Amino acid sequence: MNNQQDLKKITDEDGNALSPILPKDVKNYLIDIDGTVTEDVPNEEPERMLTCEPYPDALEVLNNWYEEGHIITFFTSRTEEHRAYTEKWLKMHNFKYHGLLMGKPRGGNYHWIDNHLVKATRFRGKFTELIKVSKDIEVFNDDYVSE
Repeated sequence: MNNQQDLKKITDEDGNALSPILPKDVKNYLIDIDGTVTEDVPNEEPERMLTCEPYPDALEVLNNWYEEGHIITFFTSRTEEHRAYTEKWLKMHNFKYHGLLMGKPRGGNYHWIDNHLVKATRFRGKFTELIKVSKDIEVFNDDYVSE
């Protein structure tokens, strides 16, 4: 299923085209690899990238999301020189996915700013069904008006 064809065209109040959006029931998952779907393999040890095993719950949950019609994109700090290893490993373990983005900044403490709705889930050792909880987050002050 190619969800890109399901993108909904939207316009601003003047009729200008804006970036399209997915239907509300489709999620665009960006998923880390090392330390999230397999053991934490640093870029400095690429020989381990083909021998590590996926976390079974990660493989099952991610492939289920794919089958449900969600978009699965791996977003990794591995570099372009590791792309062939990474694609081989994903195929070897039967991960279903739509895209692979290399070169995510290393070091964590991510704060993503985007004009589209962004939700984040910190991986803490096990993939399960997602649940809704309320947490304090940092947001822009929408009440601010420039002069």
